[in-house]
Amino acid sequence: MKLKYGNDYLFLDLPDETPRIVLEGAKTEAISNPEEAVSEELLNPIGSASLRDIVQAGETVCILVNDSTRLARSEIFLPVLIEELDRSGIDKDNIFIQFTNGTHRPMDHEEMTALTGERTAGMVAMYNHNSMDNEKLLFLGHTSFDTPVYINQRVMLADRHILTGSVVHHFFAGFGGGRKALVPGVAGWDTICKNHSLMFHQAARAGALKGNPVHEDLVEAALMVGGDFLINTVLNSDKDIIGIFAGDMLYAHHAACEMVEKVNGYQLEQLADVVIASCGGYPKDINLYQAHKTLDNALAAMKPGGQLVLLAQCRDGVGSELYEEWACKYSDIKTLEAALKENFVLGGHKAYKVAELLQKGKVYLVSDFEPDKARLFGFVPVSSLEEAVADIYSANPNLLTYIIPQGSTLVPRYTG
Repeated sequence: MKLKYGNDYLFLDLPDETPRIVLEGAKTEAISNPEEAVSEELLNPIGSASLRDIVQAGETVCILVNDSTRLARSEIFLPVLIEELDRSGIDKDNIFIQFTNGTHRPMDHEEMTALTGERTAGMVAMYNHNSMDNEKLLFLGHTSFDTPVYINQRVMLADRHILTGSVVHHFFAGFGGGRKALVPGVAGWDTICKNHSLMFHQAARAGALKGNPVHEDLVEAALMVGGDFLINTVLNSDKDIIGIFAGDMLYAHHAACEMVEKVNGYQLEQLADVVIASCGGYPKDINLYQAHKTLDNALAAMKPGGQLVLLAQCRDGVGSELYEEWACKYSDIKTLEAALKENFVLGGHKAYKVAELLQKGKVYLVSDFEPDKARLFGFVPVSSLEEAVADIYSANPNLLTYIIPQGSTLVPRYTG
């Protein structure tokens, strides 16, 4: 079978006698006319008045849109959304798109246009967010978790905030989407660091919202900013829209999370000796920072001491200078953890999580990294998928193997 790798595919050929199971999410049909479905959701939202009853003529509207590390099919729903705002009396000069870069790099105009579609890019102003530009952040106060809330000034000056994005499981926030368009999307560096430092709590895990301090802190911060309306999508492995959820920032998001759990949660009967996982191609394997999601999910399906083959092109490299710095500085996981708890640093937290995961077994990495760099991060580098297969099965081809084509979204669970 073929597995996605960047914008291409790699072919997997296992020994005939190898027992194998392909782990995939529930089959869900794509929405045949997503534009029409978006229009319907805007008029009949979840837990909210319709968009045209919320916005008023003459107001400025900020539309928060994900950056290139996440796909939401914004190019489909943005034109419909802007048309609805136009019918509501909002002039296009009073609409702008704020990309929710969080701590990620800024995008160029070509990348912005790819996310919004040429039509939208030609109609409204578009801006990157810089979490470290303190002069362009406003301080709103502290959450009950003592997180200082700094938010993009341009966003705060807008009369209305429309949150958009897609919903998937998130390894410590429970789920992506929803409130995350505001925090960490357009938050300051200090805000993001303090929130993410809550990830050490045992309830901070994929699929968990109630009692999850990371999620609860995000909600508090987002409510301080104010989210007037939400449009979140759920996508299938072909990047088609299978769910559209519009309305209240909290209620509509919860409905989307319920669908994601039904589609991508996977209950296992046993753990495998070997797991072979693709992130699902670009942009899910754009860098090691993003590929961590697949590593986390795939290892949950593997026996302790087993073997994993991770397919992650990482065309943009690591994705975080601080990740690389912390991975080089601390070779011992206990020392890394202690340092992180004393001084939480974004990027360092990802180095810790990856190092923690790599304790579970042997992880082969098929990527664009030079071998020495892959070894530096704790992986076993291989030049091809074929090389990894030959190394794993040469002595024993009868290893129970799970194949995960969409490792960044499928969340396996084993209760024993």
